[in-house]
Amino acid sequence: MSDTVLMTIGRYLLGLYFLIPGVMKIVAWNMHIDMMTELDIPAAPALLMIATIAEIIAGLMLITGRFVRFGALGLALLIIVINVMMHGFWNMEADIKPHEMQNFIKNLGIMAGLLVLAAASPKRKLSLSGIWKADPKTDP
Repeated sequence: MSDTVLMTIGRYLLGLYFLIPGVMKIVAWNMHIDMMTELDIPAAPALLMIATIAEIIAGLMLITGRFVRFGALGLALLIIVINVMMHGFWNMEADIKPHEMQNFIKNLGIMAGLLVLAAASPKRKLSLSGIWKADPKTDP
């Protein structure tokens, strides 16, 4: 399988990994607010809205091959925030600490994939000019 095909499949899968949960946050909005409130996260509705929009838009960027580098770096930053706020195993009770540590480390692996994708994607100016053109080297 060629590198381009592998990159495209990986890009689609990473995009879906964020797009689907972004949509599910809308479907189960109150459940997510309750989880965040239980963790004493301030301004839960506003932060959930930001995370939802970021996951949907950046996920679509990866899937469509538009502004891949920007989308991947944005999602990597989002993972850092989510890991600290939602999966801070160092502050949790002993019974859930292993599970949250596993989520924290899994998210670091996802972040590693996003950083590799960002590094492999060409730099592109953020402008409306050519917005519908795919980034070079991201489509087969």
